[in-house]
Amino acid sequence: MTRVALLQVDVSDDETVEHRVTRVLGLVRQQADKCDLVVLPELWNVGAFNNEALRPYAQPRDGELVTSLQSVARETGLWIHGGSFVELHDGDKLSNTSLLIRPDGTVATFYRKIHLFGFDTGEAIMLARGNDIIVEADTPVGKAGIATCYDLRFPELFRAQCAKGAQSFVLCSGWPIPRISHWRVLIQARAIENQAWFIACNEVGKNGDYTLGGHSMVVNPKGEIIVEAGTEEEIIYADVDVNLADEWRRDFPILRDRVL
Repeated sequence: MTRVALLQVDVSDDETVEHRVTRVLGLVRQQADKCDLVVLPELWNVGAFNNEALRPYAQPRDGELVTSLQSVARETGLWIHGGSFVELHDGDKLSNTSLLIRPDGTVATFYRKIHLFGFDTGEAIMLARGNDIIVEADTPVGKAGIATCYDLRFPELFRAQCAKGAQSFVLCSGWPIPRISHWRVLIQARAIENQAWFIACNEVGKNGDYTLGGHSMVVNPKGEIIVEAGTEEEIIYADVDVNLADEWRRDFPILRDRVL
């Protein structure tokens, strides 16, 4: 059994990026001995809709934010899904990149967001999309597919991760209030259709032109919501038995009947 903690961070614009980073790293440190895996939201240092901050706060994979998260992992002995950050790479390209860090501080995997939101605005035109479908084999929640926010609307990604053996999905997000009803339905659908755990961490607060919707949640392979946050900053916990995915796939073997 694995204990996961989802840190539903307030990314309101009235807090400076520097203060938020220090504050959130402190919250992560407080999870030592409380859980095995900590999950942070999408672009939590700047906020998912703070487009003006994307380039000024971009940094490489060995930049200050990533190395700080690595240090906290070593200090606490925790696995940390560091949410995502704006990655500067290949000259001046930017990507929305999430990462998973082992307790020894080494990075298990990076994932560049494939589906970019904005419909010809925002990250859709400012960032470079990724191409790699990531399933990290050795995590506290089994073989874990890694995804980010808008990816949730595209079931093909999660089906591809399932085909690679994913027993769970870990998603960081900056999902706004106007479409939060879609959030719950889509998370449950992705869990049900792939018979996998779904661990989804959202953020809250007024950021740019949007208010983030919260409702971070953990859903089991049968589509049942194990825990769900509200609309304020909070930390929620859930116990994840990764074996349940394998057991449910064996007892109710819908995946073997796929045709397309």
